[in-house]
Amino acid sequence: MKFSQFLQKVRDLPVIDTRILSIGLTDSSSMKVQVSRWVKSGKLIQLKRGLYLLAEPYRKTHPSEFYVAAILKSPSYMSLEKVMEYYGLIPEAVATYTSVTTRRPESIHTPVGTFDYRHIKPSLFLGYTSLAFNGQTVFIATPEKALLDFFYLNPQLVSLEYLNELRLQHVEDIKLSRLSEYARRFAKPGLRRAVKLLAQYIKHHKKGVKKL
Repeated sequence: MKFSQFLQKVRDLPVIDTRILSIGLTDSSSMKVQVSRWVKSGKLIQLKRGLYLLAEPYRKTHPSEFYVAAILKSPSYMSLEKVMEYYGLIPEAVATYTSVTTRRPESIHTPVGTFDYRHIKPSLFLGYTSLAFNGQTVFIATPEKALLDFFYLNPQLVSLEYLNELRLQHVEDIKLSRLSEYARRFAKPGLRRAVKLLAQYIKHHKKGVKKL
């Protein structure tokens, strides 16, 4: 297959799954050889085995990093610090895209960013929503679930001192009832303590007290 023919097939795709393109081919090995050549020539960018992006000059659709995260490992949804940044809960930009998954944890380094996947039990795989970025469906935790996922996976950080270090902002958007509901699902004393501290922090913040 010539690259021009390949381009006609994939130009509208934000991420290219060559395994799907190989369906129906009598000789899928030839496709693999071509893809390898296009990667070496800079026409394709490899995310991981079987998943690619078109290089900028050939790309019609810009892939959202949130979408890439969902495609690299499924099921997963974006959470923790990157989602806290997205909602404006923390002032700092976060370089790593962290998702939670019911599958094994891993870190995937790609030319478009580093994608971390943290493991949680299937019973805790909840509290996320789907959004559309440029027509791409992404899965992202609610603000409350992002906070609870963070403290569940980093229990040593549950303290008022660390909340002050985080410099949480826009906390008036956090629903305490939803925090409590999610925390009951976790059934962890440490998470109940985290919710109590967060509620205390939010109430003081609303009164104009920035630190406790």
